Amino acid sequence: MKMYSENVPIGNFLCLYKIRNREREALTMTREEFEAKKAKVEGYRPIDDVFFEALAERKEVCEEILRTIMGDDKLTVIEVVTQSSKRNLYGKSVRLDALCILGNGTLCNIEVQRSDNDDHLKRTRYNASCITTKETNPGERYENIKDLYIIYISEFDFIKGGKTIYHVDSVIRETGEIVDDGLHRIFVNTAVDDDSDIADLMSCFTKKSFMNPKFPNFSNAVKDLKESQGGVSKMCEIMENYLAEARAETRAETKVETEEARVKTMLDLGRTPEEIAEFCGYDLAFVKEVVAKTE
Repeated sequence: MKMYSENVPIGNFLCLYKIRNREREALTMTREEFEAKKAKVEGYRPIDDVFFEALAERKEVCEEILRTIMGDDKLTVIEVVTQSSKRNLYGKSVRLDALCILGNGTLCNIEVQRSDNDDHLKRTRYNASCITTKETNPGERYENIKDLYIIYISEFDFIKGGKTIYHVDSVIRETGEIVDDGLHRIFVNTAVDDDSDIADLMSCFTKKSFMNPKFPNFSNAVKDLKESQGGVSKMCEIMENYLAEARAETRAETKVETEEARVKTMLDLGRTPEEIAEFCGYDLAFVKEVVAKTE
């Protein structure tokens, strides 16, 4: 007897198994275990990457956020791809806090940002180019490329215009006409309160808990992730994934540093790049990069 339908992909059953397994773990969790896990997540806010990823997996939350920021009460979200989602084909090339596919086929990438140590405009330009490339089939006519919205939520007003929201457009300088090339960048921040619904939404991003009647889905999701056993377990799972990624990146960086140090030592001994590459089993291009750094 078959244990699954021929019409349903086996991946769906694996995903369902993981969900059910997490539910079973939540049900068998002792009160002490639950309280310990709950304490780990209670300090997180929606502006924090790890917490927002858990929130963004709920379509109704993304829909509520986008409807407010984009001023469209009829906007619908039919799918959300997060960093840990099976649908994420981007890997480490672009940070996917929440890539939303809207009802009309438009793509909308929501990113939350707490660090103010980089060029935010170029960051969004890079992310937009990666998403456009990945979501466009080779040979696609340019007129068929999907529209893309970048929603960038930051904890600071890096544009320094004293506004809660900024729309950055391409403009013909000579005429002042806005060019619609399908890319729309919207920058929103939690630092400026202009008494608008958007500012009210932004204030929620910096709170550990809230119950705002304007944003019931957002409010209930935060409460669930912090107070229910299933929600707390989900948060701990994402936290563990983040830690695992950080450890892997540290190991990779250490490995490169060790290999570079070995190349430098052999250079000091008078070995040629070709000899080093052959002896150590390194790619010659890598060895030459190290040589260039030492010159």
